[in-house]
Formats: sequence, structure tokens, C-alpha cells
Amino acid sequence: MKNNKKVLVGMSGGVDSTMSALMLKDEGYEVEGLYMKLHTKPGYHEIHLERAKKAAKFVDIKLHVLDLQDIFNEKVFQPFMDTYAEGRTPNPCALCNRSLKFGEMLKFADKIGAYYLATGHYIKTDGKYFYEADDDTKDQSYFLFYVQKEILPRLLFPLGERKKSDIKELASSIDGLESFASQSESSEICFVETTYTDLLKDYVEVDKVGEVLDKDGNVVGEHKGYMHYTIGKRKGFTVKGAHEPHYVTNIDAKNNQITVGKKEELACNSVVLNNLNLYSDEKEFDTTVKLRYRTKAVPCHVIVKDDRAFVTLKESVFGVATGQAAVFYDKNRLIGGGWIEEN
Repeated sequence: MKNNKKVLVGMSGGVDSTMSALMLKDEGYEVEGLYMKLHTKPGYHEIHLERAKKAAKFVDIKLHVLDLQDIFNEKVFQPFMDTYAEGRTPNPCALCNRSLKFGEMLKFADKIGAYYLATGHYIKTDGKYFYEADDDTKDQSYFLFYVQKEILPRLLFPLGERKKSDIKELASSIDGLESFASQSESSEICFVETTYTDLLKDYVEVDKVGEVLDKDGNVVGEHKGYMHYTIGKRKGFTVKGAHEPHYVTNIDAKNNQITVGKKEELACNSVVLNNLNLYSDEKEFDTTVKLRYRTKAVPCHVIVKDDRAFVTLKESVFGVATGQAAVFYDKNRLIGGGWIEEN
């Protein structure tokens, strides 16, 4: 039987999850923490688990440790590798949030009888929709678009109405938490040490010289291996006789070729999405869409057919990459999204 005042908090050892646990406990919740071992990056868990233990001890809560490395490899890491191998651009954080942080973690909450699940994400929810965080510099709603709507009533985000700077300042004012406030920020992709290509080199042949083509299929230069490139990249390849910047407009993984062109050739006016996750049942609507993290949401018209969405953009977007997430927003309310299949 679930306890409606019991909450399981995802603990990473950072200031955000630590303050989330502390704030929930101060609000009267019965709090327990969970540290998840996800990836196998050398030395990572030794450092962060000790921090999580220190945080749990300070907040005076029980800390559970869950080894999810096999599931992470299957649900997140292998798709990350496969997507790059196919010449597309992955979004591992959105997959991890659905399958592990709000999937396996929720199963564990059920196991210990906790109704609520909480994390240190900067996002808000009313139980029906997600909303952008008040701190727009830290908002993480884009990466949570793939979380199932059925579980939204069970999610708590103590930091959604807070500024990151205020959280760090508050932590630094509490005896025993000063070190958490001064920790460096975690990397955007937690299992990537330096660059994604350095990681890929351990598993596949990344540095394989190939041809650079123009839009007519003519060979105009060479590149150092197609996995080094994403749509919109403008460096790292040669173009004979070029006097102005050229950008990657297409990646042909099978033939190890990239196509390049001038900036206007990157313009995209429509996208098709698959594997949708929508919080609204509407089949046709006008809204705005973000086609990459940290970009402006642009107005669009959406038609949903089966598990695909046909999106007409009302403004051109440059550098749209297949494999990335397209996330719909009605002002600050997230209404779902899908994965870019073609543009």
C-alpha cells in the first residue's frame, strides 16, 4: 500500500537533489533517497555515490542504491551508439528520463510504498501537464517530454519555482552544505567524459576519411569520418575553392559521405515526427515547437495521424537533425512531442 506522504527522491550527490530532499522533508514528507548507478564511466560512481551518502546523512534520510547499468546500456547507451552510427543525432537524456529516472525509479518507489517521486529537475507540473521552470536558464522541460502522462500526478519538483542561483545561495548558508553549493555543474550528457566522438572511438571506427559532396552530388572535398558531424556543423571538413562558410546539410552513413551547402540550404519548413508522446488528445492544432535544446520555440501547425505528427513550421528553422526531439509548447506549458524522422 502506497503512503501518500512518502516520497522517493533521486539523489545524484549534487546541490539540486540534495536541496530537493531537504525542502520536501521540511514540508513534512516522509523522504527516502535513491542513488542510481546508470553508466559505467570510470571513477564516476565512486565520487558521486559518496556525495549522495553525505547528502542523505545530512538530510537524515535512508539512501537506497540501485544498479541499473544493464538496463541503461540497453535503453540509453546502445540507442545512443546506434543513432550516431546511422548518421543521426541522438538525445539520450530524454530516453533516460522515460526509461530509468521516471521508469525504473518509479517501480522502486512502488516497491518501498512511496506514492510520490521527486527529482532536482528544474520543471513544474500540475499533475496533467509539465510547465517550464521559472528559471529559464535551467529549464529542463525539453528533456522530459517523453515521460508518460499517466505518472505526472505522482511527480514532485521542488525547484520548479526556484532560481538556481537562489538554491546555491541557500545551500551555502546552511552549515554542512557549503561544499554542495560550490560543486561544479554536472555535464549535459553524464556518461560522456570529453566529447562524444572520443567515446564512440572505443566501440566503432570513427576516423574514416570520406567524401564531401555539394547539393548536386559532386565531390568537393573530404572529411574525417561521418560520425564527427551533425546537421549544421560548419567546421572539420574541406571544400575546394570555398570563399564562404559551408554547413553540413546531410549525412550518408552507409557511404561515409556528407553533403554541405550554404546556410540557406539548411532552412527547414516542415518535419515528420514518430514515437509520439502527447499530453493532449487533439489531432490537429496550432502551437510552437522546439527542434533542439536551447533554441527558440517557433510557431507551427500540427496534424497527428496514428503515431506520427506532420509539422508545418511558420518560420524557417536552420540545422534540423533527424533523431533529435521536437517538443511542443503552448506558451510555458509542454504538450508533448516526438522524434524527428525526416525534414
